[in-house]
Amino acid sequence: MSNDTITSGLQLRSLVTEDGHLKLFLKSAPVPEPGEDEVVVRIEATPINPSDQMTLIIPADVTTGETTGTGADTTYTAKLRKGIESRVKPRVGKPLAAGNEGAGTVVKAGSSDAAQALLGKTVAVLDGALYCQYRKVNVMQCMTLNEGTTAREAASCFVNPLTALGFVETMRMEGHKAIIHTAAASNLGQMLNRICLNDGIDLINIVRKKEQAELLKAQGAKYVCNSSDDTFMADLTAAIEETGAYIAFDATGGGNLGSHILGCMEKAALKGDQHPGPYGSTTFKQLYIYGGLDMSPTVLNRNFGFSWGINAWLLTPFTQKVGLEKTMELRQRVANELHTTFASHYSDEISLTEALDKDIVAAYSQQATGRKFLINPSK
Repeated sequence: MSNDTITSGLQLRSLVTEDGHLKLFLKSAPVPEPGEDEVVVRIEATPINPSDQMTLIIPADVTTGETTGTGADTTYTAKLRKGIESRVKPRVGKPLAAGNEGAGTVVKAGSSDAAQALLGKTVAVLDGALYCQYRKVNVMQCMTLNEGTTAREAASCFVNPLTALGFVETMRMEGHKAIIHTAAASNLGQMLNRICLNDGIDLINIVRKKEQAELLKAQGAKYVCNSSDDTFMADLTAAIEETGAYIAFDATGGGNLGSHILGCMEKAALKGDQHPGPYGSTTFKQLYIYGGLDMSPTVLNRNFGFSWGINAWLLTPFTQKVGLEKTMELRQRVANELHTTFASHYSDEISLTEALDKDIVAAYSQQATGRKFLINPSK
């Protein structure tokens, strides 16, 4: 099919229904003509990141999932998780798009020089609705890639790389010198480890399994603490004493891990203090929660003094804060180091239709270390 005859494409939608179910389905939508500074991208690779799953499938109890229909008429249906109904109430009856990032070929371009320069090229895209076959975006949402880069290689150019770089920039801006990171064996965690090794920054990696610890150590990580070990709290405190890491980025969100981190920071800060005051140490301790791998309530045990802060960390507010010039600088670093520092690896490549298969949904909803799914809408 020539580019001029492209009229429609499939899009994936996630819907919470009135009767307490989550549905994934495909819809056909017309491909609009691009405006002056816009392009139409044929999406050829888009990853399933944890941030995508919040919209796509997290509300569902995947053990109840069923798939019906075939081809463009395929539908996945599952009951909602118990206790989540109130949290997703605003979504009821509203089909939502998903897919924060991806890559593909520019097949139509607007009249501006910037848009025309992208025609026929492979670009990475940051949008929020990329589980689709064609997407119209502004040229500023596209990252120009170095010659020879494929869509698969460029699919994860934005979310994980810029988040990892954002952690480092946040550390610097707030006057810290080392970082603590949870779920550290993730794709993002491995990128952060490579950045910190390259940039000479001490990083304390927190994992929950022995094999995850071994994976990171094999990649050069110096500080790895296993939360499943009986010595975890002592190990973490010792690592904080050695590195001076008083800023943490937590991907789990729920439970008491964040509280444990703050408590260990306080113990490290008080090391050698023979006469601590009633308010604890004066060292400021910062915990950022950026993920929700644990959907249970966040529990805080106030044993970390009074000099601390807890906040959310999201990529878009960060880029708005640092401004366009710094954001473009970070994006260029990603493009330059895409095959090294920011390389992503995928265990499974699936089509839009396969993304609705109940067994495949159950697999990608697990968010298992070493298993990362890539959707190829053109497959």
